[in-house]
Amino acid sequence: MTTSIIDKKFVKTIIEKRRKEIHKGDCGRILIAAGSEGMMGAALLSATAALRSGSGLVQVAIPKELFPIVQTGIPEATCLERDFSKIDLSRYDAAAIGPGLGESKESVEAVKKIIENFCGTLVIDADGLNIVSHQNLFSLLKARKKGETIITPHIGEAKRLLGESELTGDFNEKTVRMEILDKLQKKTEAIVVLKGHETLVATESLKTYINITGNPGMATAGSGDVLTGIITGLAGQKKSCGTKITTEEAALCGVFIHGMAGDLAAENTGEYGLIAGDLAYNTAIALKKILD
Repeated sequence: MTTSIIDKKFVKTIIEKRRKEIHKGDCGRILIAAGSEGMMGAALLSATAALRSGSGLVQVAIPKELFPIVQTGIPEATCLERDFSKIDLSRYDAAAIGPGLGESKESVEAVKKIIENFCGTLVIDADGLNIVSHQNLFSLLKARKKGETIITPHIGEAKRLLGESELTGDFNEKTVRMEILDKLQKKTEAIVVLKGHETLVATESLKTYINITGNPGMATAGSGDVLTGIITGLAGQKKSCGTKITTEEAALCGVFIHGMAGDLAAENTGEYGLIAGDLAYNTAIALKKILD
């Protein structure tokens, strides 16, 4: 694999100032299937980050009894019952599944349904990845249209995806992480975002990118949920020329913006006090600074 750096100059070629006549349809309609009883924070963080990254419309698919949590916690998002036999997936420009989802029978069916039936950019994270691992859904992933799937594992999820026996060495070493990245890309045929210090991204074209933003304060619960929302939010949007931000571009820009939001948050709170909500809020500030 060839290796490149993700920097502000690159991101500015993708994220552009908006046209005056833009409407919310140009900014993307996205679906986030996340959250479960006791884990609704993940859904709120993902949805907030998607909106802060510029999404025109965010719908959160959750159990009906949990609607009040989303409608109170983030009124800009709307809710629908997480029953994929009733959801018209063709309405969405991008979708995410996994944060706080749990691994119940209903969650397993939801992951299968969306992998099999959604044709746009799909981001799979957290319990979505655990379900892929435990239910051996790799053939379903590979059957999707090439270049339209993003997986966002941390090292623990990478272990489950590959199997403990395949992973050896110091996971903090870049060469070991590069090897893991390569194995994940081959096993899933997805765009792989391997989270951690200097997050790595492997694209379908077998190029590897290293992110240069971020700090240790981002090692906090919910940070990955925010990243999922940012990437999905970007993937649903159009550029000023009218073409859609590609799945690969959304992944690369998303990790940079996520890390930059973390750096901005750390300037205000310090690394120790940084929480995931700070990342979601500062996503908008990061985008503003990129466009300035």
